[in-house]
Amino acid sequence: MILSVCIVTRQAKTLLRACLQSLYANTRLTEFEVIVVDNDSRDGTVEMLRDEFPRVRVIVNDYNAGFSVAANQALRASRSQYALLLNNDTVILPGALDRLVAFMETRPEVGIVTPKVLNRDGTMQKQCRRSLATPWDLFCYFSGLAALFPQSPLFARYLVTYRDENETHAVAAVSGSCMLIRRAVIEQIGLLDEQFFAYQEDTDFCFRAARAGWQVYYYPEAQIVHYGGLGGSRLSPYRSVFEWHKSYMLYYRKNLAARYVFLFNWFYYVVMILKLGLALLATLIRKEKYAGSKKP
Repeated sequence: MILSVCIVTRQAKTLLRACLQSLYANTRLTEFEVIVVDNDSRDGTVEMLRDEFPRVRVIVNDYNAGFSVAANQALRASRSQYALLLNNDTVILPGALDRLVAFMETRPEVGIVTPKVLNRDGTMQKQCRRSLATPWDLFCYFSGLAALFPQSPLFARYLVTYRDENETHAVAAVSGSCMLIRRAVIEQIGLLDEQFFAYQEDTDFCFRAARAGWQVYYYPEAQIVHYGGLGGSRLSPYRSVFEWHKSYMLYYRKNLAARYVFLFNWFYYVVMILKLGLALLATLIRKEKYAGSKKP
């Protein structure tokens, strides 16, 4: 078995069906498996999987275990050379997974690779490649400096907009919406850190892989569509906002805080708490409830 596709889902039957249909229709690999972990869906997802996709291995949780725990269940069940973490609200374009695997086969130094992720309107979803989310990177992003100077490596480092989106290149981190991982990486550094309920587990994993000597790459020759925000984050938008901020604070404390003096760290935690409050207020006021940025 060369590839295991690992998908976490919750209350997204229609999106998951479209994802799986595109996966089977547009993948030529002869040896791959699909493992879906369902986090207590009540919309007929499990029944749909068993009726329409009998080849899919299904793991059913009777509660919402979150992304990291559920993804690890799938990773533990997989036995292939490569494992793909894939969001349920994605559409696989022709040849995308074949090209990702072929890229990894020719680049043994690469431990993680992501494709070019597209929005529904065909534009690039910039969050698919990014930095390690340092305080400076996030300040530039949220303050608008990155948007004002998109070609600046100093100000636009978070979403790497100064690099050509059609150029294959190494990056610090990639999005877990579609992240191909070499089995040797998992064997060396372990699974996702389950203290992250959802969010930042992908950046943390890339951080750990790079620290262990692996390269992380963005490969635009492979492409998928990611609807974004139509999965679990819309079911519980307030919790999603809370979990994003909580996860970032956990990620910062675990991986970045040692770089700064303790006074700055406490200042930063206060800023993040204030930002959480503003994000919750914005979600309350907003008519359409969703967490994060709305994808076109």
